[in-house]
Amino acid sequence: MTGRAVITLNNNEEKTRARFWIEKAPRGTRVEFKGPQRTIEQNSRMWAMLTDIATQKKHAGRKYTTDQWKVLFMHACGREVAFLPSLDGSTFIPWGQSSSDLSTEEMNDLIEFMFAWGCENNVVWSDPKEVALRELERRAG
Repeated sequence: MTGRAVITLNNNEEKTRARFWIEKAPRGTRVEFKGPQRTIEQNSRMWAMLTDIATQKKHAGRKYTTDQWKVLFMHACGREVAFLPSLDGSTFIPWGQSSSDLSTEEMNDLIEFMFAWGCENNVVWSDPKEVALRELERRAG
């Protein structure tokens, strides 16, 4: 086996294949175990929330795109974010962990952080789930 390989352990056949690969792997091979990858529903919810934030809020006096807000929230949640100069030197490009690499638990933490930040900063959520949660909080408060 060369390069990279990923197995999602959903059944015994995949577990058997993983054991086989581990037995055949050369010394020094790295093996990483991660929780289940974030769901499509979580990803959709995150982007809906980022859209609400980007259309309603400024940071440091300026408007940001959904991608820029995502970098800000990923950094706030402890994810590595750095900026690299572009090849022509005209700008900087964000570099860091992609949200597609987050586990379901990590994505849930990111969404909860975004939700809390949005509530503290009076973001009006367009996602029906967020609207319902906000109404419950209003009634309880």
